[in-house]
Amino acid sequence: MKKKKWNKSRRAFLAFLLPSFLGVVFFVLLPFLDVFKRSFTTAVTGEFVGIQNYVTVYENRAFRLAVGNTLRFTLVCLPLLLVLGLLAALLLTNMKQAQLLKSFFLLPMAMPAATIVLIWKMTFSESGFLNRLLSAHTDYMGTGLAFWVLVFSYVWKNLGYTVVLWLAGILAIPEDYIQAAKVDGAGKVRIFFSIILPQLKGCMYTITVLSFLNSFKVFRESYLVSGAYPHESMYLLQHLFNNWFVYLELDKMAAAAVCIGIVLLGVILFLEKLWEEGDEER
Repeated sequence: MKKKKWNKSRRAFLAFLLPSFLGVVFFVLLPFLDVFKRSFTTAVTGEFVGIQNYVTVYENRAFRLAVGNTLRFTLVCLPLLLVLGLLAALLLTNMKQAQLLKSFFLLPMAMPAATIVLIWKMTFSESGFLNRLLSAHTDYMGTGLAFWVLVFSYVWKNLGYTVVLWLAGILAIPEDYIQAAKVDGAGKVRIFFSIILPQLKGCMYTITVLSFLNSFKVFRESYLVSGAYPHESMYLLQHLFNNWFVYLELDKMAAAAVCIGIVLLGVILFLEKLWEEGDEER
């Protein structure tokens, strides 16, 4: 009887899983396999050229520049987003109007890209608000400062969901743990590092992966502001792929996409392994 019941539950589980699995197969796995195949052929004739496309991509200066800028952008933005989001979430837990402020943090995500671009131009152009405030004439989008403008835009736009996720993790911590620590004489700093932070490891993994992936999607705003060829400091992989697509250099796009996909998968698996080892030690 139990075996029959288990088989029925298993069939129901597979029935619910099947649509999502088929979606992943047809819209993710099969297209990626097609891209992998194209990375070894020419774009026009489909002639097999081995690893020549990968060599061409590696020797391409624009590709190396875009990879370096994207890596730099991720390494700067990820810690900023995690720390600022956690600090904001900790402040919200002690405020009575937390719900209203939480909605305020999510406002940037609801703003259309065109609105954000307008804000950028009004703020960072040579005749913008910032230059008027500082009585300066700095071309923020035409110098190395463009990179930091892009960092500011990314953090500003993505801080909201980070705060909400941190806040959900903090509120899920049993209050008994914190009260027991207070009874034992632990201060706020000790409670944070010994109780709150260890309980947020699962939440931290989710936020880190989402923020890492989102850092590769910062394109629309910078493209609308600076076009296909912005200042070198903010020339990212998205600009490179867009320019290759315009010129139909699909073979180079395929080779670069495979390399980036493997790197992204490796980083995510590494983060997952890191968090699993941390949970085992705890």
